[in-house]
Amino acid sequence: MGSETNLRQEIAERHFPSLAETVDQLIERFACQFEVFRGEYTVHLTSEQIIETCQWLRDEAGFEMLIDETAVDDWPQEKPRFRLVYHLRSISRNEIICLSIGLDGNEPVAPSLYAVFPNADYYERELWDLFGIRFTGHPDLRRILMPHDWVGHPLRKDYPLGYEEPQFTFNYDQIQARKLNPTS
Repeated sequence: MGSETNLRQEIAERHFPSLAETVDQLIERFACQFEVFRGEYTVHLTSEQIIETCQWLRDEAGFEMLIDETAVDDWPQEKPRFRLVYHLRSISRNEIICLSIGLDGNEPVAPSLYAVFPNADYYERELWDLFGIRFTGHPDLRRILMPHDWVGHPLRKDYPLGYEEPQFTFNYDQIQARKLNPTS
């Protein structure tokens, strides 16, 4: 039993390098930047590099699962305005790596990861729906949360808020006067 465990460990060490070694290989292979914050490695890539990087991470480095794909709106900054953030997990090593790409302006476009990780389908539809980020190569990019005739993308920071002032005892009369059909 002990020799079988040692053999498994030796195979894992030979074929699956540690997360720091994986990041070093990414930097060497793709000439990218990285940062470490609270033990999480974030690798900054260009949108042109994301497909090849994810394929390499899946096939060579053992990160077989896309666990999250989300976006950040840095408005009013325009270059880059949006950052796409991907989290990939290696189940065999229980490691997570974060990838980030920047997208410019008001009409952001990124390549779809659907061909590499099919579960990117719903993440990318959600990002299209809420942020307005288009994904080239996505087979069915349509709204998933908002009604199909909705105008705009509600998680953008420049999206107008439908603000309604909360009613308290000190402003009760003012709120009641603005209601369409106030009741007594």
